Amino acid sequence: MTHVMRNRWGRVLAGSLVALAATMLGGCVGQGEHDRLFETNRSLQSRNADLERENSELKLALDQIRGGVGRGEATMSELQRRNAELQRQLDQALGDLRSLESRLSSLNFGPVDSETDAALQALAAQYPDLIKYDSARGMLRFASDLTFDSGSAIVKENAKPAIDALAQILNSSAASQYEVVVEGHTDSQRIANPATLREHKTNRHLSAHRAIAVIEQLGSRGVGPTRTLASGWGEHRPAVTNTPSGNTPANRRVEIFLAKSRGGTATDAGTGSSSATPDQDLPPSRPMDITK
Repeated sequence: MTHVMRNRWGRVLAGSLVALAATMLGGCVGQGEHDRLFETNRSLQSRNADLERENSELKLALDQIRGGVGRGEATMSELQRRNAELQRQLDQALGDLRSLESRLSSLNFGPVDSETDAALQALAAQYPDLIKYDSARGMLRFASDLTFDSGSAIVKENAKPAIDALAQILNSSAASQYEVVVEGHTDSQRIANPATLREHKTNRHLSAHRAIAVIEQLGSRGVGPTRTLASGWGEHRPAVTNTPSGNTPANRRVEIFLAKSRGGTATDAGTGSSSATPDQDLPPSRPMDITK
């Protein structure tokens, strides 16, 4: 584009010089002709300045385009890096899931020994509004509405004494043979609060975070992390049919199971050591026995 402008300027200048030469060859230059040539020269100088300015603007635009291409390449590189990181996280999550499935398949859920059973029944009787105990499955059910505020995964202060008392039972010699599986559940009501969504993207996230919070509370009272396992079902395993609105308190709960490894080992409370445990038959097929 710059060469075109220069050629145009050259043709105009050449024409002016030819006209000037012809005039001079023809004789003296009259005042009118002199004024015309002077105006032509001044117009050409102005046009030359305009062309130089346009040329500078075009160079600047070209530099900006080149810079944009460079930024586009940098953006593409960053997107590729982030995609690789997300793939790594996905692979890790799938590996964790397979490990979780393998561990769960090796556990026996069922009635616990008589000493631990009696202690858990007494705990449920002490906190009847908060805890229900199913002796057939070795399971404690904590009502989420009494354990957590709505949309929160922070254990309420009034629920901590019950969890601390459970930790004391789990740390006893009789219960030290069990692994502790904590499952979080919600109802099907959608999370609408933006502040809650920033902390828990879905009901499944919320349920898992609540299970982890219970494990952390147990851990603060000496229940070793090698004994505990957290999972979150969200709304996908309701205890009762969800209402049309999804607001179903009975489905908002945290369930804690005591389980033995099939032919494996269980870790002693607070010591990190392991002791052999016998195999145990699967839980009997009978209705759930809930002790309030």
